Amino acid sequence: MFQPLLPLSGLPGWVMLNRTMDSQTAAFDASPEILRDTAYFEANIGAVKTAEDLVSDRRLLRVALGAFGLEDDIDNRFLIRKVLEEGVAKPEALANKLSDERYKQLSSAFGFGSVVFGARTGEEGFGAEITAKFRARSFEVAVGQQDESLRLAMNAARELAEIGNDDANDTTKWFRILGTPPLRSVFETAFGLPAGFGQLDIDRQLEVFREAARDKLGIGAVDDFADEALREKLVETYLLRDQIKAFAAQTPQSIALTLLQA
Repeated sequence: MFQPLLPLSGLPGWVMLNRTMDSQTAAFDASPEILRDTAYFEANIGAVKTAEDLVSDRRLLRVALGAFGLEDDIDNRFLIRKVLEEGVAKPEALANKLSDERYKQLSSAFGFGSVVFGARTGEEGFGAEITAKFRARSFEVAVGQQDESLRLAMNAARELAEIGNDDANDTTKWFRILGTPPLRSVFETAFGLPAGFGQLDIDRQLEVFREAARDKLGIGAVDDFADEALREKLVETYLLRDQIKAFAAQTPQSIALTLLQA
């Protein structure tokens, strides 16, 4: 598997990663493991008719979960089957009860629980749609194995581009941000929020996020994140605050060592 080249961390690392993104992602996507997984998924997903069919094939399931950042749930077959089977139309559906929005995205994408439209697995282009998401997420995972902060920055830039262009109302979009752990983490760090912030009432959390986005980023609505410059401003703020937090946590001895190495 191709390993991303990340000689720097923090904001300098982000700048360098973006400069080499096209060549690095091309090399990553061409690695044998990625090619095998995506080819298998595209060749076989059309024959999958039920959620049970999907969770019974570990290779298909790995790509499906990886496409939505849920790869750690590969062994939670019962949970994933229920999420897929129940869909998202009914308030009591499992995906709607889980706090992580990614389960809703997974269930909606596959459509097993949709009474009206049914499973999307047989649709032309569906396999390619999911494998494109899988490749993007897998590259982020590879980056995160070396630098988790850069992985979260990549995730935020990609997710906010999608959310900013979505047709949902502003409150729904903010709740999606609050309900997506990797994305939420970036905002909390960028806004300098305390560790116990998540214990507040959810409506109060929403209010704080809106206020901080307006005051610190000049963001009036989530739709503003459709602008690449504003997404970059958030990411840069996150990476700078993340570095400051990491530096503050170091002991005097480790700080001295860092300075000597620099």
